[in-house]
Amino acid sequence: MAREIGAFAGRHVLAELRGIAPGLLDDPAFLREALRSAVTEAGATVREVVGHRFEPQGVTVLALLAESHASVHTYPEIGAVFADVFTCGDQADPVLAVRLLSAALDAADVEMSVVERGEKHVTADR
Repeated sequence: MAREIGAFAGRHVLAELRGIAPGLLDDPAFLREALRSAVTEAGATVREVVGHRFEPQGVTVLALLAESHASVHTYPEIGAVFADVFTCGDQADPVLAVRLLSAALDAADVEMSVVERGEKHVTADR
């Protein structure tokens, strides 16, 4: 069973990834591509990806998705990342996106929470 197309519903994944090489977490180009690849492989449609490197360290990357958004905020000094992936509908899998991102970063530890948002009912496939 799937949610009705256009239904006000989605899944929001909040994650903390740790044990990551600091150099990866301070590389905006790598992080933009890692996020783009993870959400695409998880079924999302990327519209735009932007990033900013902070001084003296740290990067924020945001991906605008047809299904909603994804972001990473890095802390190279402690080898950690906050990740946020929210997708509406059933086409994209935000949990898979976080797992793929974790693999790309070779994270030693991942903590994830998933929030079901919007309408909770399901309807038959069309």
